[in-house]
Order: sequence, then C-alpha cells, then structure tokens
Amino acid sequence: MIDLSGRHIAVIGGSRGIGAAASRMSAKAGANVSVFYRSQSEAAEKVAGECRAFGKKTFLSRGDAALEGSIESGLDEAVKNLGPLSGMIVSAGIFEPAKIETMTSAFWDNMMAANLRSTFLAVKAAARHLRLANEKAKRKIGGSIVIYTSTAGQRGSDTFSAYAASKAGQIIFMRGMAKELAADNIRVNCVAPSWTETDMSSNTMDAIGREEVLKGCPLGRVGQPDDVAGATVFLLSDLAGFITGSTITVDGGIDMRG
Repeated sequence: MIDLSGRHIAVIGGSRGIGAAASRMSAKAGANVSVFYRSQSEAAEKVAGECRAFGKKTFLSRGDAALEGSIESGLDEAVKNLGPLSGMIVSAGIFEPAKIETMTSAFWDNMMAANLRSTFLAVKAAARHLRLANEKAKRKIGGSIVIYTSTAGQRGSDTFSAYAASKAGQIIFMRGMAKELAADNIRVNCVAPSWTETDMSSNTMDAIGREEVLKGCPLGRVGQPDDVAGATVFLLSDLAGFITGSTITVDGGIDMRG
C-alpha cells in the first residue's frame, strides 16, 4: 500500500489531464496537495475539491510555469500553508504539431519554454525547498521529483519534432539533476506516457483515427490518466527510495525495447 500521509506534494500543471489525476491520487494516498495552474481556475478548484474529499488540505497557485519566479513564489506560499515540501510533479506543458517547412522560430521557442524551461524552473524551486525540508527533518528517504516526459522524447516523432525535442531535453536534464541532487537525498525521475486519453491529446488521436492508434497498442487500449498517476505516486513514495535517474515508460507496450 502506497502511503504519502503527512506529506506535501506540489503538482505543476495540476488542473487538467494527467496532472489532475496525479493530484487526486496523491491526496488519496494521504498527501496534502498544492495545485499549480496557469489559466483554468474552475478546473483547478474542482481538482482541489476532489483532493479535499479525501480529507486532505490543498493550496491553489496561479501563474505561468515558464516565467521566472512564478513557481518559486507560489511554492513559498504553498509551503506556508501546507508545510515543508516532500515532492513535486512537473506536468505543465503543451502538445502541438508542426512540420519543418512551416515551423517558425516563435513556435519552437514557445514549445521549449512551455515544456523545457518550465521544467528547469520547477526543479530549481523544488530543490531549494526539498533541501530545507530534508535538513530540518533529517529524512532518511528524502524528497522526490517526478517529471512528465513522453515516449516521443525517447524515439523522436515526425510532425511533432519540436515537442519530441523538448521531451528528450527533459530526460537528459532529469539525469543531470538526479546526479546533482543525490547528495541532498533528493530523487529525480521521469514518467514517459504514450497515447493517453486527455483533452490535450484526444483531438490528435481523432485526427489520426482511433482504430489506427489502437493498432499499435499491444494491450488494446490507450492509456488513462490514472495509469500514469499510479507510476507517479509510486515514485513519490518510500517504495521507490532507491530509484533515481530513471524513466518509467507507461505506454501499454507501444514502444517495447529489448
């Protein structure tokens, strides 16, 4: 049984899709949850209410994860309200296609800011708070950071090349952070979903054709947000206390590797 009782988990991009599912599952496992979101206040309030239904405390922080200081200031307030940080889930990002002949510099820069720059800023903010929490509590199992990448970042993707590049960057950044923060008893890992039923990916799956997508799914279905949230909560828990620098692929066998 995964137990996050008494912990404070911050979810960057926690108002929708996989981030929302991870917020709920963290609360169900016993954590107090701070939900960071950019614009969808009603969705964020709904997620917070669902977390409180498990008897847990919540805190909402609105801001742009790609802007310097946004996560940092929000996390300072979250810690004041919910206590020392125990873990962070980095779920903020965008998923958009563009072929190379039509891709603009602005498109590329926006993709890198939303997916990669936001990850850097989130991890930087989390590392400071997790170091402080570890020193104060002298925790044997220190803090945990989970970054949502994608199988596109592991294999590349035509039409979604900018997206794939940003996701590959997350994986390499995670490995560097896992080495850098290990001395501080902070674990850093990635979770790499493939096709998952969210509002961000459903239109793309419809455009490709659901039957065509399912042909590549050995388990006969696309992922659900809770499939990814389950792997996430495991990585946040003491059960994963000796796992760092790893990418867990949650894709129903689509991208099997030997």
